[in-house]
Amino acid sequence: MEFYLVYIQEAHASDGWQTEANEKEKVIYDYPKNYDQRVSVAETCSTKLGIEFPALVDTIDNKAEVAYTAWPDRLYLIDSSGQVAFKSEAGPFGFKTDLLSKALESISKP
Repeated sequence: MEFYLVYIQEAHASDGWQTEANEKEKVIYDYPKNYDQRVSVAETCSTKLGIEFPALVDTIDNKAEVAYTAWPDRLYLIDSSGQVAFKSEAGPFGFKTDLLSKALESISKP
């Protein structure tokens, strides 16, 4: 089983909706103007949050975010055939780890 972070559109860009917590944590970035800038912000995000699994980065035109309604954040479980086996409600309040655990168990059974 593999886990990935898919980094999508910036939620709290400084030239958009900045939060007090981001300012306190010095997580202040403009919306990237190109893919390389988005990759750089994603790498910084992963490092600062201590995420230890691989990150994939959405295109600058947000194709993954649009296709999967990923904003603000969601948990997805993709089965071995590439089908969505679980989709959480919007997080972090919509993350129901017990439901994700059940979905993981169901796809792990032979």
